[in-house]
Amino acid sequence: MEKISSQKWDQFDCDGYLPLGRVCSSRELRNLGDRINDIMLGKADVDYDKMMMQLDCSDGHGSAPGPQTFGFKGATLAYRKIQDLEYDEFFLRYIQTNLFQEICAKIYGTQTNIACFRAMFMNKPAREGTNLVWHQDRWTNLDRDPKITIWTALDDCNIENGCVHVIPGSHRVLVNSESASGFLNEMQTEEVLDKNIPVPLELKAGEVVLLHNWLLHSSDVNTTDKPRRAFSVCYMDANTKSYNGQIFPVVFGEGSLKVENYEKVS
Repeated sequence: MEKISSQKWDQFDCDGYLPLGRVCSSRELRNLGDRINDIMLGKADVDYDKMMMQLDCSDGHGSAPGPQTFGFKGATLAYRKIQDLEYDEFFLRYIQTNLFQEICAKIYGTQTNIACFRAMFMNKPAREGTNLVWHQDRWTNLDRDPKITIWTALDDCNIENGCVHVIPGSHRVLVNSESASGFLNEMQTEEVLDKNIPVPLELKAGEVVLLHNWLLHSSDVNTTDKPRRAFSVCYMDANTKSYNGQIFPVVFGEGSLKVENYEKVS
């Protein structure tokens, strides 16, 4: 893919998001899809005890998601969320795509080491999925907010299967600065939707969108017979400090994770 033009960067600054088109090859897309399925089914050579995993409907159809805890929850394709994928060989290679490094250099500066705040699989299983209400991504346990997320569709994403909806231009200010997780209350949601028309981010499998973390977004349930899988990576300045002492792996710059050494750091 070509480098992002200055006009495209202006578009990102204005809207808070930028579709990047197809980034990975068909083979790479297939490998990522097969790999995450193997992880969900317990067939992958990963350290499950160091992987945050959450079931979509922990008590059957229509129930609430299970807890977000470390460890395997059973062989099923009905996981909602799996984190710590930067420690997997297949996903680390994709995280370190050249285009993503160029984006991080533009956002954070060419001399800045870049860490991965979270590398996360998000899933809306067939006829399931969690209704994710309007919110902005932010984290009060850090001394500064990470600025960007790069979101890749592993399956076609559309309105019927719960694609992400966004409010263009909403990234300029925190709507609910008192919320530790960035979620809007009912009144704030009504005010936003009275003034704005949400835009659905309908993507083909393999297509990517760059998101400002303060961009208001939500997603609905999956009403189709196929899953809606995605891979989301939040990149941040490696100098970011966590108030609870958490350490984040560098993925671009000095001391970055290497694919050939992934067994040593997983």
